[in-house]
Amino acid sequence: MRRFVLVGLIALCAVPASAEVTEVRDSGFIVKLSAEAQASKSETWKTLIAPARWWSSEHTYSGDAGNLWLDAQATGCFCEKLPRPKDAPETQRIGSIEHMHVVYADPQSGVLRMSGGLGPLQQDAGNGTLTVTLKQANEVTRIDWVYAVSGLIVLKPEEIAPLVDQVLREQIERLALQATPPALVEEQAKARD
Repeated sequence: MRRFVLVGLIALCAVPASAEVTEVRDSGFIVKLSAEAQASKSETWKTLIAPARWWSSEHTYSGDAGNLWLDAQATGCFCEKLPRPKDAPETQRIGSIEHMHVVYADPQSGVLRMSGGLGPLQQDAGNGTLTVTLKQANEVTRIDWVYAVSGLIVLKPEEIAPLVDQVLREQIERLALQATPPALVEEQAKARD
């Protein structure tokens, strides 16, 4: 039920994300996405670096986005903890996953760059670089993502690229919505009624 409400709010309040698989080759692909948050660049950055607030639980290994964190500094990690199973002994350590590795983080210019294979790309001998750029214009912050994947990719690039595009489009829309203040979301929803 909550998912349907969120999808409805995205449709009503956030400017729809534009997404495009801009290039597909045997050696990889590039996906470009954009969305707008009705928030300052600073507020959008704060939301960006708290993926537990906006990343979809459906696209995690643990099934819970609350297990995600992002250490937004060079050598930092966009990671996920895998909680210890309830029936596991207390001495068993929790698991963890590095989704991406932070290689560049500059909150003042609004650029975050991370390297790594998301989802099923992690098992391949390929690599991806996700560059996130935030640009403020008046009360709106434009969020641009470019995810470039290359290397030995087991899944065919022409088959996996549209799926990556779809998953990342959902995430950028959720980020834009979460960065927008709740009062503004409600105000826009009422204005459309």
